[in-house]
Amino acid sequence: MTVTLKPDLEEELAARAKAKGLTTEEFVNRELEKLVAREQASPELSAEERARLLEEWIANHSVGGPPLSDYAVSRESIYKEREDAQL
Repeated sequence: MTVTLKPDLEEELAARAKAKGLTTEEFVNRELEKLVAREQASPELSAEERARLLEEWIANHSVGGPPLSDYAVSRESIYKEREDAQL
């Protein structure tokens, strides 16, 4: 297979290959192998699969403690110290 690269891309790849002590061809082959392996390891998930995985993650990370009171999550409780300092 022959691939025609833009000159600036070819220069960048050649510089990276040289820095690793490889030929440009060896470097490009290694990078392409990494890319293909990454895509095979984590294929694109559908929206339903992502939602299912998120729900499983949430179920496995529940705190199990009592819910917070309305006051605990209210603006007044969050900014109480700041308001007290202004008085």
